Amino acid sequence: MNIGDVAERSGLPAKTIRYYEDIGFIRPARSANGYRQFSDRDLHKLAFVGRARSLGFTIEDCRTLLALYEDRGRASADVKLVAKQNLVDIDAKIAGLQEMRKTLSHLVACCAGDDRPDCPILDSLGGVPEA
Repeated sequence: MNIGDVAERSGLPAKTIRYYEDIGFIRPARSANGYRQFSDRDLHKLAFVGRARSLGFTIEDCRTLLALYEDRGRASADVKLVAKQNLVDIDAKIAGLQEMRKTLSHLVACCAGDDRPDCPILDSLGGVPEA
């Protein structure tokens, strides 16, 4: 398969596939003319990483998960540990987003949104953080 075929079948952009090759997730064969030739195994790995990334796993987590996936002697506890840490990270991001939303919602409510130049949103953005 060429990169276009693999991109279509994996749902990943060709640029991402080239990046995953650069960081060692896959190592496609090269034809005589230098074009990448992807195997079904490459496609499977790319789809695996794509799904993992869509769930918020980091590149390093994906490395770990791929290694665990390929290790038939793995302990599911090792996989669960990686997934649980990802949940902790997601919860922290959600909490951060909720705090941002609360702050921005307050600023929007404080802004008159009229023809006057004073604006609490800009005042807050322009403020210097205290040491």
